[in-house]
Amino acid sequence: MDKTEVVGAVDIGGTKIAAGILDGHGRILAQRETPTLAQEGFDAAMDRVTAMLRECRKETGRAFCGVGIGCTGPVDPFTGEIGDVDFLPGWQGRNPVGELAQAFGRPTAMENDADAAALGEAMWGAGAGKATVICVTVGTGIGGGIIVGGELYRGVGGAHPELGHHVIDPSGPRCFCGADGCWEVLAAGPAMTAWAEANAPADYPNRADLSARRLCSLAGHQDPLALEAVAREARWLGLGIANLVTLFTPDMIVLGGSVMRSAPLFLPEIRARVAQNCGLVPHRMTEIALATLGQHAGLIGAGAVWHMRFPA
Repeated sequence: MDKTEVVGAVDIGGTKIAAGILDGHGRILAQRETPTLAQEGFDAAMDRVTAMLRECRKETGRAFCGVGIGCTGPVDPFTGEIGDVDFLPGWQGRNPVGELAQAFGRPTAMENDADAAALGEAMWGAGAGKATVICVTVGTGIGGGIIVGGELYRGVGGAHPELGHHVIDPSGPRCFCGADGCWEVLAAGPAMTAWAEANAPADYPNRADLSARRLCSLAGHQDPLALEAVAREARWLGLGIANLVTLFTPDMIVLGGSVMRSAPLFLPEIRARVAQNCGLVPHRMTEIALATLGQHAGLIGAGAVWHMRFPA
């Protein structure tokens, strides 16, 4: 693709949908947002997406050569269909790829939103220029994607690897995935909050409105419970990341998501765990970096989806 050409991009989430136009360097030239309003149905949402892309096209005066989509939940990247997503009721089996390809007469592609964000960071973000990049998002859950040689790694049957659900403590709590002590149930934001609520003394003055973000803030003020919660979180994050380093020996691991907005609280222990646990691989050659695309990661990632699937 000529760097002067542009692509349409769509980021479908459970709460909002973003649409925009990106140039060949991953820069957003125009964008719009709308509430997902999943209960109003798939067709209504696609009508709004189509309208937003047309508005962006008019604003820039640029006709895009294709559309990339990142969509929450399980999706089939080959058929373009949405899987069973709890917060998109009635959308299962519907096909955004087909709808937008028909609306604009341009090649269209879709990936899971975690894979899309990983592609964006690998192509235009922290991982640019690296051969093997693992992107990990730590927020209400733990997800991510693996990029090898600029291509998205897929498992058997095209499956998306569930990085957040490898087991790191079999004596840990049960996750909805069916495993005991998987990474997500121990190290995602809600796990941090649940531990603090369960271990806070009866007279703990900050019990109200505890959240991972609040705990990180309290830790900065030397609150003893918050400091312990942060130490525990850092340990679990470090163990999971060390496992990824040992298994994949990547050039870079990119960390993003809401919990990693407080990365300085966690990075020293993460690096210490990698050094301790990864003695049989050249772990010092794996760079651990923070995501750089920020709030636009989903939309930029959607554009990267198109570039991966329809390379120049």
